[in-house]
Amino acid sequence: MKSLDSILSAAVVDAAKDLFGAEPEAQHIQLQKTRKDFEGDVTLVVFPLVRLAKTSPEKAGTMIGEWLVANTPEVEGFNVVKGFLNLVVSEAYWKGFLKDAFAQEHFGYAPKGSRGQVMVEYSSPNTNKPLHLGHLRNNFLGYSVAKILEANGHDVVKVQIINDRGIHICKSMVAWEKFGEGETPESSGLKGDKLVGKYYVMFDQHYKQEIKDLIEQGKSEEEAKAEAPILLEAQEMLRKWEQKDPEVTALWEKMNSWVYSGFDVTYHEMGVSFDKLYYESNTYLTGKDEVMRGVEEGFFYKRDDGSVWVDLTDDGLDEKLVLRKDGTAVYMTQDIGTAILRFNEFPELKYQIYTVGNEQEYHFKVLFLILGKLGFENAKDNFHLSYGMVELPEGKMKSREGTVVDADDLLAEMAATAQEIAEEQGKLDGISEEERAGLYKKIGYGALKYYLLKVDPKKKMMFDPKESIDFFGNTGPFIQFNYVRTLALLRKAAEAGISASIADDVEIASAERALIRKIYEFPGVLEDAAKSYDPSQIANYVYDLVKEYSSFYQTSPILKEENDDLRSLRLAISQQTGEVIRDGMNLLGVDMPERM
Repeated sequence: MKSLDSILSAAVVDAAKDLFGAEPEAQHIQLQKTRKDFEGDVTLVVFPLVRLAKTSPEKAGTMIGEWLVANTPEVEGFNVVKGFLNLVVSEAYWKGFLKDAFAQEHFGYAPKGSRGQVMVEYSSPNTNKPLHLGHLRNNFLGYSVAKILEANGHDVVKVQIINDRGIHICKSMVAWEKFGEGETPESSGLKGDKLVGKYYVMFDQHYKQEIKDLIEQGKSEEEAKAEAPILLEAQEMLRKWEQKDPEVTALWEKMNSWVYSGFDVTYHEMGVSFDKLYYESNTYLTGKDEVMRGVEEGFFYKRDDGSVWVDLTDDGLDEKLVLRKDGTAVYMTQDIGTAILRFNEFPELKYQIYTVGNEQEYHFKVLFLILGKLGFENAKDNFHLSYGMVELPEGKMKSREGTVVDADDLLAEMAATAQEIAEEQGKLDGISEEERAGLYKKIGYGALKYYLLKVDPKKKMMFDPKESIDFFGNTGPFIQFNYVRTLALLRKAAEAGISASIADDVEIASAERALIRKIYEFPGVLEDAAKSYDPSQIANYVYDLVKEYSSFYQTSPILKEENDDLRSLRLAISQQTGEVIRDGMNLLGVDMPERM
């Protein structure tokens, strides 16, 4: 079925040619949703057409409105407010639209593979600590964007780059070697990532004490930070690792394996997955090779000390180090290697999306420019999905000081809070303990995901666990509750032998029209969310739809409606609303419960 915008745009062109003897340019036909305080479904902005009409905006609007009512079956009425023509769409169109949507398994989704292949990177953890609240926003955001792009017809490859090399990794290794006494995840009862994170914190504690001791011995703070023995040990371990020392490599592999096992558990609980993993310990080597190729081809240059740089001053940036004087890699080296490996491994890949905090915006501008200079044309379309940090009421989190909110702990807390609330309401009689545990997770995890995703990614946000799991307001549980309400309604209807249908002659009142019109907006919202890589557009649309449905449910009898056709129509609207709520929330990675 053709969209209203395409039908009305074509009709306005015909109206202008007929009435004014001239064809308007496409950009001059501006259609938008009619404001709530005016009657109508779609509004035409008349001002851009006044030059053709050679009359006032009000008169031009009236002329176009009369022409559309007379010549366009989809328009049954209009009103003009200054330079805005508010069009009332016909009942026949809305019923035809609802029938069309009703017949689709996933209304609003584009056909699979109808658009190009894209890659979405998210998570990208360091192997020296467990995942925390910031990683939750990163993972939920990246995974949701991947699902939104898939729903828009893209072939999406979900990846992560695991930062498994560098001084921060060696800090945990040194601390475990010095103080661990052979402790393992099995002997300690700790998840592997938490055990390694424990030694990362321990390193920092000893490092700070050594700095303090050196300052008391007469060293400056700068000297003390550079000469602390435990840091020198970590630096030496890093050198040995890069030289592939067998003992250091074995320790590195052992401790990383602990971390990966821990990560897997957390990712499973988060409900996120990846199609391919990349490891910095591999990709930095490719990056070094590409940098040297760049030197040979004149894209990069060597300084007298042997370090390699790229000059981006002509691009409005500065000079950037891509290889240290001792030949060791920097982060940029690794990112160059990773990006090139991906383009080579996926020849159909259009571009890559990097889900990384906003403090790295400059880094990605440089990376994309460098990739272009190395001959990767598609890099110009790469996108840094930049997001703001998550803070708590008590302030920022610091991994090395052990003040982060652990992802596992937060997920468990959200499920426990959901259990507490559900038991207080006493609505879970007849559900087994196993089913209850699953429901608590759906509510708790859904509350967390929705709360983190309903905010524009670019904005810094404050996370309030209590507020996120409220069953009223713009929250995941409120949306889940209203979705469950549609399922309960459909179950009762089935038991009573009532089916959902849309009769041709059934009349649509204002309440039904408002809800159908809201459902109609979903494909446009989905497309806008994909273009902007912004799941908050989906989240807030679903919330608005739920509010509209909640009002409809309270004021319009559904199963108790005596008119058979109207009852079936309202049931069909309820079913379609529930499906759009479900699909919208699934695009946010939220599992929807069957009952609450």
